[in-house]
Amino acid sequence: MISALTATGDLQNLKIELNTALDNGLTINEIKEALVQLYAYCGFPRSLNALSVFMQVVEERKNTGKADTEGRNASPIPANKSMLELGTEIQTKIVGQPVSGGVMDFAPAIDQYLKEHLFGAIFASDVLDYQQRELVTVSALAGMNGLEGQLQGHLKYAMSTGVTKRQLEELFSTIEKYIGKEQADKGRSLL
Repeated sequence: MISALTATGDLQNLKIELNTALDNGLTINEIKEALVQLYAYCGFPRSLNALSVFMQVVEERKNTGKADTEGRNASPIPANKSMLELGTEIQTKIVGQPVSGGVMDFAPAIDQYLKEHLFGAIFASDVLDYQQRELVTVSALAGMNGLEGQLQGHLKYAMSTGVTKRQLEELFSTIEKYIGKEQADKGRSLL
């Protein structure tokens, strides 16, 4: 739910969910990793706002004596590949085939940015696995309006990484509870 609340800018409920996530065993670094990833889907302002709220949550919990687990740091990115090579490899693995044509040919810069930065720099970090990253993405996209094409694609990519239909149905039930029935129904119909 952290992703959808970040995407919609609901910082009050985000604070509650961040506390719940830490109480349920997510590490500080796992949550930070998800919030950083979200800038690619909902912009730097929403990502930065969520990170600021999370920083406050961590500090408040520390001040009350709660000892949250920091978690592990990301492994180094392979030095034998460029970000473009690494990102292309990861994107192809998640999507199930090389991505080209359409908007990628129309605006080659977006193709390069997606491959080098989103997949090469962000998705290459092993703090979260591909399933977790796709759940972060699906949740954020489901919370925003007008992104049905991207949501449909990421539902497929989530399932290609091993996320089950049942898990996605549960995610949409949570979206309905915290974001709204319209967004949840949109996701269910695309699923």
